[in-house]
Amino acid sequence: MAPGSDLTLRLALAPAVADAAVFDGWTDTAVRAAAAAEGVNPDVAVYAFGGSAMAMIRAWIERIDADMAVAVPVETLATLPIRERIRRLVRFRLDALVGREEALRRALAIMAMPQNASAAMRLGWSSADAMWRLAGDTATDYNHYTKRMMLGGIYAATLAVFAQDQSEGHAEAHAFLDRRIEDVMKIEKTKAKWLNRNVEHFSPARFLGRLRYPAR
Repeated sequence: MAPGSDLTLRLALAPAVADAAVFDGWTDTAVRAAAAAEGVNPDVAVYAFGGSAMAMIRAWIERIDADMAVAVPVETLATLPIRERIRRLVRFRLDALVGREEALRRALAIMAMPQNASAAMRLGWSSADAMWRLAGDTATDYNHYTKRMMLGGIYAATLAVFAQDQSEGHAEAHAFLDRRIEDVMKIEKTKAKWLNRNVEHFSPARFLGRLRYPAR
């Protein structure tokens, strides 16, 4: 089977694998169950994932990224305030996890393993980048990176809360998300005011000098 067809099959099976992972973990057993449910040859499906739990989890995340782009396109978000754009995108992702909380808990545990830390960080960055692009972000300077770092942190923290949330409709996780977004908006407003006030008189050399030799 060609590499491209492997990817297509992984993405197609990803939601069913996540459903099976609730009971079987991120294992070949889950892949076989998903393949049987979707009418795919189980051996072909197992081969496509290569027996890798991270490959299964990566496919799930990438499938959510792809579904998000279809369900919440740029045009839908364009007229909304930036905080509402981000809120809608993250909430779409949370909705995709409903009923699969155990699969999420197991995925987070696997991603937290030292050998998977680098891959997990890349996946988090990729999802944050996908959300910002749908939100209309076109920054190419340092803001491109800081925005994705902040959103990645918000999303990761929200997932941790969501995975353990027993409240009706995951109300606690949604409230947590709203608070984190508001916190970031406050920081951005403060940063913008500071930069606008000092942009004409700011001296990087003087600023660094003050850090090294504080005023007395």
